Order: sequence, then C-alpha cells, then structure tokens
Amino acid sequence: MSEKTHTPHVAVLRSPLGRVRGLGSARSGVAHWWAERVTSAALVPLTLWFILALLGHLGAPHAAIVAWMQSPVTMVLMLALVLTTFHHMHLGLQVVIEDYIHAEPVRLASLLVMRAVTALLALASVVSILKLGLSGHV
Repeated sequence: MSEKTHTPHVAVLRSPLGRVRGLGSARSGVAHWWAERVTSAALVPLTLWFILALLGHLGAPHAAIVAWMQSPVTMVLMLALVLTTFHHMHLGLQVVIEDYIHAEPVRLASLLVMRAVTALLALASVVSILKLGLSGHV
C-alpha cells in the first residue's frame, strides 16, 4: 500500500466576487476592537473620579475650582478624561459610519468631517483645561 500525504481541504468562506475583488478582512478590526475596549475601561475610573470631584465641589466658589484645576494631578486626570473620551467617541462614530453609510464618497466625506470635528473639539477642550490650570483664569 502506498501512503499518500493528504492535506485537508480548507473551505474559504468568501464569495467568488469577494475573491476576485480581493475583498475580505484587512486584519485591522482587532486593533480597533481592542482600542474601543481599552478606552471604555479607562473611562470608567476617570468618569467616576470626575463625578465624585464635581460632587465634592458643589457650591464651591470660582476661586476654589480654579485652585483645584491648578493641581497637576487634577490637570493630568482631566486631560486623560477628555482625550480618552474623544478618542473613544471617534472610534465609535467611525464604526457607525462604516457600517451604515454605503456610498463610498459620502462615507469618506463623513469620516473626514467626523475626524476633523472630533479633533477640533478635543483640542478646544485641552486648550481650555491648560488655560484654566496654568493661568488661573477662565
């Protein structure tokens, strides 16, 4: 008896059109998925800290809030909260746009506008935090 080496046939789960066009997994989904999970996990303690800090400063005068914002720990945590929030928002909106807008020119334009608006809002927030924390003025 001759023994043949037989490799098992692996079925490819792509349509013939997908194979011709070369469409399929770009292998970028895993990194995006992990980034969403990491930012959401980071937002839990940051948001809890922010809520507790706000509750602790209810009724405080403006000067007390400015003094609190001038603390390096407060500034770092506020910057982390803002940057993580906007990054998480960007990741989520990107998925929504990619999943529900099918016309390529509209999808591309939507992604570019969303990215620009997200970046500008994040930048405005960072500038506000730094201005308040470093100069003490609103």
